Amino acid sequence: MRRDDASPVPRDPAPAPPAQPGAGIPPAAAGAAMGLGALLAAVADRHPARIALIDQASKPAWCGRPAIAWTFAAAREIVARLAEGLQQLRLPPKSPVGLCMAGMAEAHLAFLAIEQAGHVPCLLPVTWDEDRLLQAVEAAQILAVLTQGVLGAERPAETLCRVAMRYFPLRFIAAFGPHVPDGVLSLDQVVLDHRGDAAALGTGPAAGLVTFALPGGGPARPAGPPPEPEGAPLPMRREAEALTAAAAACLVPLRVEAGDRILSLLPPSDLKGLATGLTAALLAGATLECHPVFDVAALSASLDQTVPTHLIAPAWMEAGFARTTVPGRLRTLAYVHRAPCRLSGRLPGRVGVVDIVAFDETALLCGRRDAQDVGLVLAAPERATAERTGLIQPRRDPDGRLSFRGPACDARMLRRGITADENPQGWMPSRFRASLFAGVATAITEI
Repeated sequence: MRRDDASPVPRDPAPAPPAQPGAGIPPAAAGAAMGLGALLAAVADRHPARIALIDQASKPAWCGRPAIAWTFAAAREIVARLAEGLQQLRLPPKSPVGLCMAGMAEAHLAFLAIEQAGHVPCLLPVTWDEDRLLQAVEAAQILAVLTQGVLGAERPAETLCRVAMRYFPLRFIAAFGPHVPDGVLSLDQVVLDHRGDAAALGTGPAAGLVTFALPGGGPARPAGPPPEPEGAPLPMRREAEALTAAAAACLVPLRVEAGDRILSLLPPSDLKGLATGLTAALLAGATLECHPVFDVAALSASLDQTVPTHLIAPAWMEAGFARTTVPGRLRTLAYVHRAPCRLSGRLPGRVGVVDIVAFDETALLCGRRDAQDVGLVLAAPERATAERTGLIQPRRDPDGRLSFRGPACDARMLRRGITADENPQGWMPSRFRASLFAGVATAITEI
């Protein structure tokens, strides 16, 4: 969707450690903030035919788009074309650009394109309603949004057109088809019309990203999807280094190797989804396969493939997976908890099982159940290994509040587009405390 005073997009003619950030990056960019595009380019230079992104097999049924497996070389080319199209919008450098899409390959390519175009990706959950999207767009002062035309019975592009009518500074809406509304830029056409410079991918500084925290949290429950928190979205800004540090902290217990597959059931619209998905895959040189719509048949067929697989799943699915043969077919099974949550129902000591606890958009605390279990670390943070504390260091304050510091949790609140530094001492306080029993954290509750 384009405002009358905005310029249109012109059409041109026709166990091993994770990969080290910065490998293969041109020297000119070595001192700049390195984003995910540089990681994609580094792997594409070395292994262009390796698969980078795989779509869910049932994707055509819920969005009308084909399921594609993208090599690193093909992904780099499409990102360059999308970035070139975004640059033609003539937005000011480091403009906040929203991304409101399900976890399909196009969403990851669009994220990288926003970054390559010199703007700040702002992750908007595609499941939010119009009012909540409006709150988030206003809070982050978003100037453009990339989305999709169809998601099941929903029409995200049409919803965002209505948001734009209520918030005038939102100048552009662009969407992948089908059913792109009139006045909305077609991202499929942008890919066809532009020839971006794939060799330049990742050579410029990354402007960071914005995710949104929802205060309120909701009560913990033993099973089932967690309830949506109440309240207006709070934009959290983090630099590119903080995102890669958060992903690296997750890769330590996940032990993903180059060429492995990360199969994620999480949406890539917040810190836990992005750090354990796209960022972790690019750091490790692994393949990322996302299943944004839970489909038993598609998931079962995917798990039957003979490739080393690391499954990232919401913690409430543990009881269901425990009754199947899924855990034994995986190299790693990571359960992601969103605080507040209960930890007492877990089976400690299970080899190959990892717990990842998300403290709003502030921090991710990860640990294997057979070593460095999160229940033990939360009860006594001094048990955290030096390998972990170099990225994230937890602390229990005298009142029981959990705080974190380190490059993996370096985030700042945005207030009307201005970054507010609310932790000058380096510690990021959370709104949670750990409930202890026999020297183990059995739950994380709100203060």
